Amino acid sequence: MSSRTATGGSGPFRTDPLDRSAVAAVGLITLFTVALATAQLTAAKVLALPLPVALPVVGPEILLPGAALAYALTFLASDCYAELYGRRATQVVVNVAFLANFLVLALVWSTLAAPGVDPEVSAAFQTALGPAANIVAGSLLAYVVSQNWDVFVFHAIRDRTGERMLWLRNLASTASSQAIDTVIFVGVAFYAAPLLLGVGPVFDPPTLLALGLGQYILKLGIAVLDTPVVYLIVGAVRD
Repeated sequence: MSSRTATGGSGPFRTDPLDRSAVAAVGLITLFTVALATAQLTAAKVLALPLPVALPVVGPEILLPGAALAYALTFLASDCYAELYGRRATQVVVNVAFLANFLVLALVWSTLAAPGVDPEVSAAFQTALGPAANIVAGSLLAYVVSQNWDVFVFHAIRDRTGERMLWLRNLASTASSQAIDTVIFVGVAFYAAPLLLGVGPVFDPPTLLALGLGQYILKLGIAVLDTPVVYLIVGAVRD
């Protein structure tokens, strides 16, 4: 080990071990990757959240994948990161994390394939963590398209507004990318992949519409609610 490495002379913390910009960068990347890994593991469970009143098309409850909240956090993290560290750095995080998805899947699949001591526990693990091929295909394709779109729109708006109107680029980038994500995920996971590959159920168009619209309403609500959090994080780092 060189003296430069040993004394902490390189890396993001070379000047100050508590530098807010470096700590925030590590924290946001950690939030992004943890939320993304969690989303990958929980996407197969479809949730049914009851509504106080029935909505047209959606009905009395919102149907959405269990990954919805975890996945929404990735957009919070990426928008904060994009605002603080720029487009190119954010694209690196997004696309490296995409490759990390395959590592998560490989580790899960290897654990499921390994022989277990207790057959009942092994069966429970298979049921809970065994990722369905249609869900994996839908989530991976939706991720790589929507996250790169989010970064593109965020910085297209920032190029025109400078540091002003952070709320606009946060909402516009997240709302549009979440719409793309929802359409791709629902369409691939519950229609295209089952139809073409024979894996998973093929949902009829009314169910697909209800599933997509319901989860998009929730995602849009989260995007609105996380805007003050984005301001708080960005402000804390810059101040």
